[in-house]
Amino acid sequence: MYGEVVIPQAVRDELGALGSPLVLRQWIENPPVWLKVESVPTSIDESLKDLDKGEREAILLAQTEKANLIILDEQRARAIATNRGLTVIGILGVLYQAALQDLVNLFEAIERLKTTNFRVSTKLLESLLVRYQEERK
Repeated sequence: MYGEVVIPQAVRDELGALGSPLVLRQWIENPPVWLKVESVPTSIDESLKDLDKGEREAILLAQTEKANLIILDEQRARAIATNRGLTVIGILGVLYQAALQDLVNLFEAIERLKTTNFRVSTKLLESLLVRYQEERK
């Protein structure tokens, strides 16, 4: 769908951490060929200090690489990235686009997502699923 996805080392480390769901740890140990991990030079950027390391590095990497899109779910990170001129999408947006292209079953993907540490409001999920069903008519 995107050809190549580039993540910073900090995100790779978060996915492989003991606190991450087993399925994520196994996936990142043998990543797909389209996933590329990049190191990001440490930057002292006051506007990013309240974000976790993965979000900070993702924003800096997206700016450095002049990325077309950055995947962020946390609201503060999304706001900062948007203010920096980056185009932001969340994991639900990625799944929605993939489902519209018949790459995944949206309902199954959301059910699997619920088994991870991902958190989202029921209202947002319901809204997304209604929109998807209307789009598919």
